[in-house]
Amino acid sequence: MTGSATVLRRERIADRLIRPVLITAAIGVTGVRIFTHEVHFRPWTTALFFVVALFAVVSLMPWNRIPARTQTTLASGYAVSAAVLLALAPQTFAPMFAYLAAAVAGIKLASRTAAIWIAVLDAVCCAVAVAVVGAVTPAADDWPWWLALSVGLPVLLGIARRDRRNALFNAERAASEARRAAASESREAALLERTRIARELHDVLGHSLTGIALQLDMADALDTKGRDAEAGEAVRRARSLAVDGIGRMRQAVHELREGALPLEDTLAALCAGELVPFEVEGSAGPLGGGVAHTLVRAAQEALTNAAKHAPGTGRAVKLVFSPETVTLVVTNGPAGRRAAPDTGGGMGLVGMRERATALGGSAQAGPAPDGGWTVEIRLPRMG
Repeated sequence: MTGSATVLRRERIADRLIRPVLITAAIGVTGVRIFTHEVHFRPWTTALFFVVALFAVVSLMPWNRIPARTQTTLASGYAVSAAVLLALAPQTFAPMFAYLAAAVAGIKLASRTAAIWIAVLDAVCCAVAVAVVGAVTPAADDWPWWLALSVGLPVLLGIARRDRRNALFNAERAASEARRAAASESREAALLERTRIARELHDVLGHSLTGIALQLDMADALDTKGRDAEAGEAVRRARSLAVDGIGRMRQAVHELREGALPLEDTLAALCAGELVPFEVEGSAGPLGGGVAHTLVRAAQEALTNAAKHAPGTGRAVKLVFSPETVTLVVTNGPAGRRAAPDTGGGMGLVGMRERATALGGSAQAGPAPDGGWTVEIRLPRMG
């Protein structure tokens, strides 16, 4: 629970428990003193006490359900009645109701102007009532008229309390909305990560299983023709592809769990293992989610396809950073025979294009001027 929520909880406890108990006790004590002690104008005092007590109870109600005009009327009636009671029963707790009327106006009324005007009305009525009662009954002049003007001051405390409560409520609402936004972003990130993992595992499995299926089909065809040695070799190649696929699957899962190195470091390590020259152009920097991983997978696929379809030719990888984009270029020299670039499962050119498009980029593959092959993927840096 946040600090503002804790304070609001205390405010609600005070509103629902402490303040009602205090007001009820004050009503009871004042009533007892009015009925058991000699006060001036006892019938008027008794009648006004019941009116003020009624208004005091109304002030405990949830005013947000009462129309604004009714709120102003109740606050005005409370202020006038409490002001008269202050003058008629100064020796009791009656003056407390006049101060409370001003505080209630500041707390309950949404309009500050209305609250201040009611506080002024309360103070003026108190001063006039005290002056009138003092003129009619000099012995009752126990409350100076100028002191009665101070009963309007609690309106400032009421306004300050209302502003503080509103600020706490707004802070708690903002914190709650921030928590909901963070939870929503977290769910969205989890869904995106699940999609990326599913695509990655699909690529690895599809590439491996397609190769295995081709080798097994070849073994079956060779076996029907009595070429047992070549069929056995095809089966062994299928097993090798299966083992390689399991290794790539484990590597992919490890990368998804542990995260990747910076893009240029990862590609440098990949090219070093493949004995392929690697070049970086431009200034490296932060990349958006999925950009680095997509380029690494594209480099792996392009180098694998080049080794498979153009064995023995030179291969090269170049990474180009610009202020807005990052481009991966994989090239290899000409070969006597080349398979179609989109054959088989796995990443493939189609998969490259799908991933690049999803990140707001593009992927192209085609013959180079020297008869070789070029794969180029351009992605926005914060894709």
